[in-house]
Amino acid sequence: MSSIYPLSTPEIARRRRDLAPDQQAAFDAFGKAVFADGALPAKTKQIIAVAVAHVTQCPYCITGHTKAALRAGATPEELMEAIWVAAEMRAGGAYAHSILMLTTLAEEEDKRRNRPAS
Repeated sequence: MSSIYPLSTPEIARRRRDLAPDQQAAFDAFGKAVFADGALPAKTKQIIAVAVAHVTQCPYCITGHTKAALRAGATPEELMEAIWVAAEMRAGGAYAHSILMLTTLAEEEDKRRNRPAS
């Protein structure tokens, strides 16, 4: 993948680990625990991760979790469908939040109507 983003290399990973070894170890352990089989199988968790990565727009996460999902047995169709679910949820969030604009609009219109004439 050619990109404006630098490649993640072993040297970068080593530097990250050297600069904050305890935090890196904790993050690694957290990731292993989160993506282990549990109430949800690892495959499902990786499919979710691919969908979420598209919403957060993290190219590193998209690439890494796509590979992990495929290794866990996800199909291209499952991954694409999950991305569509994420896209709908993101669009739905924008639509649902329109209530904030509509409420503010109504409040501002009420203020204008109730303002004394000058």
